[in-house]
Parts: sequence; C-alpha cells; structure tokens
Amino acid sequence: MPELCRFLGIVIYMYYKDHAPPHFHAAYAAYAEFEITVEIESGVMTGKFPRRALNLVLEWYSLHKEELATDWSLAQSKQPLKSIDPLE
Repeated sequence: MPELCRFLGIVIYMYYKDHAPPHFHAAYAAYAEFEITVEIESGVMTGKFPRRALNLVLEWYSLHKEELATDWSLAQSKQPLKSIDPLE
C-alpha cells in the first residue's frame, strides 16, 4: 500500500490497480479497526473513524483534492505516486 501522507496518527494511502471510482484510504494508526475510504471527486466517505480524526482527514482532502486525482492517475498506470504534504 503506497503511503501518500502521514499526520497526527493518520495514514493516507492508495492502492495500485484499485477499483473505481477514484478514491483514497485513511487509517487511524492507533486503532486498527478505524479505516475509511474517501471518493476523490465527491468526498463521499465509507467506513468508521473517530469524529475528530475524520474532520482532520476531510480538511486535508479539501486542500489536496487535485494532488489526489493526480496520484490516482499515476497508480492506475503503475507509476510511482507522489507524496502529499501533511496537515499542519
């Protein structure tokens, strides 16, 4: 799983050759049971995440939507993904 970013105990990643629609995954490193998937175009989220951590992921997503779309295209063509800056 190629890691795109890590901040405040949250890991953002994307799989190569993953299914449509374009999306990314977020996991809360402290608790294995918390993982979400966020669609890049719509922001629709599935999964389970603590509220505060979810708000941080969605804030990060809103700042980096274009970079996520670029990484999705790279992943689909099996090219190295670009790291994305963490939430500060």
